[in-house]
Amino acid sequence: MAQTKRSLSGIRVTGRFHLGNYLGAGINYVRLQDEYESYIFVADYHTLTTKPNAHDFTDDLYDMVMDLIAIGIDPERTVLYRQSAIPKVAELTLLLAMVTPLSWVQRVPTFKEKVRDQPDNVNLGLFEYPVLQCADIVIVKGDVVPVGRDQAAHLELTREITRRFNRTYGEVFPEPQIVLNPDAPLVKGTDGKAKMSKSLKNIVGVTDEPEVIRKQVHSMVTDTKRVYKSQPGHPRSCNVCAFYKFFFDDWEHYWELCRKAEIGCNDKKKLLAERIIERFAPFRERRAGLTREYVDRVLDAGAERAQDVAGRTMVEVRQAVGLPPYRDR
Repeated sequence: MAQTKRSLSGIRVTGRFHLGNYLGAGINYVRLQDEYESYIFVADYHTLTTKPNAHDFTDDLYDMVMDLIAIGIDPERTVLYRQSAIPKVAELTLLLAMVTPLSWVQRVPTFKEKVRDQPDNVNLGLFEYPVLQCADIVIVKGDVVPVGRDQAAHLELTREITRRFNRTYGEVFPEPQIVLNPDAPLVKGTDGKAKMSKSLKNIVGVTDEPEVIRKQVHSMVTDTKRVYKSQPGHPRSCNVCAFYKFFFDDWEHYWELCRKAEIGCNDKKKLLAERIIERFAPFRERRAGLTREYVDRVLDAGAERAQDVAGRTMVEVRQAVGLPPYRDR
């Protein structure tokens, strides 16, 4: 019988899920549990490149893990762990850096974007981010990595580094395959312009309380061409109407009502808010029963499983590179 392939996903610590997180990645994470041996890590090392004190994002870390479990990540089927609980990933990052040309890292577009976003904190860790990302994947010998299109360049670099390492030292790692979710939408925020992002404060929550979701939805920019309710609407250019595709099977009916001026923008927001609240009610209920103590147990159990795999991988790596074995203490 063929061995089940292993998927690997990492998530920076950003706190509670919003619609962009859920529609763009969360649904896919849940689905992959049925198709692969699933590993998901909370990328606290990566988060340090922009937030250098981990104490500052402790609450966000717990919130994010609770949301992952609430949306359907099953700790019995997914190895869920904290990146920093696998210290050997730092050693592997160093060894991978030895075979990674400087020019490969310099061309990654995300680094240039981060430099623009945080010009006062352009640290070496930020520059080496793609090499650490490669180490995260290959240390557990991930076969597939589900990503959005905006991460494809990073994953292609991971594949190049993996090939270079294998050519230099022998076949140690499988070359990870990029899995793009063709159905993952680019979800715009409440401003109707930029991608949904907490830093831009343009989000709609997934597990937030109903009154919070209502407030967020009612702040959404709608049809800028429509001044009065009596005027025909333009659903193709309306961000609220765009969300109807995700939450209403009969979205075309509402689009037609909009075109005929039989429904106004505020009415559309009210309907959307209530549908989102209804859709995610089971998530809120599930999350309400989670505690930090439970999250600690889940992350500890996941780290134990991930450390076992990482430890065996690093024995192979050190042997291939020609380094002495670890000393038993």
